[in-house]
Parts: sequence; structure tokens; C-alpha cells
Amino acid sequence: MSVIAEIIDTLENKVEKLFFKIKTLEKNNQDLTLELRNAAVLLQTQSKEIDDLKTQLETLKIANALLGSDENKRDTKLKINSIIREIDYCIAQLSD
Repeated sequence: MSVIAEIIDTLENKVEKLFFKIKTLEKNNQDLTLELRNAAVLLQTQSKEIDDLKTQLETLKIANALLGSDENKRDTKLKINSIIREIDYCIAQLSD
């Protein structure tokens, strides 16, 4: 009978260890999920900030070219021509 009791005790100990390990892994999983969500939010925020900075850079390039800088004159002329074409297209749409 003592052999069966020892087996049961050993089995109970192993089951307890498994439950503890499961709880630990679940907690670790929750922590990692939270960290992943935070990283995703940070990535989204940084991506938006990069887009905003790109827009600001483009605006500054155009402003610099309009102020007489030869560096970005060609780009500015192309952008102005593009805007004029868009305006012409809108006017044509309105007149129809």
C-alpha cells in the first residue's frame, strides 16, 4: 500500500508543478501580449510622426525653392504644374 501512496504523492507533486508552470506561462503570455500591444501602438505613433515629418520636409523644400533656392526649383515647378493640372481638372469637372 505504501508503494501506491508514494506513486500518488509523486503524481500529486508533478501535477502541482505542472499547474504552477502553466500559471507561470499564462502570466508570461499575458505580459508578452501586453508588451506586443504597446509596441504596436508605439510603432503606429512613430509611423504617423514620420509621415508628418515627411510632409513638413516637403513643405519646407517647396518654401525654400520659392524663396529663391536653386536646389529644389525643379521639384517646385513640377509640384506647381501638378497642382495647376489638378485645378484645371476640377474646373473641367465643375463645368460639366
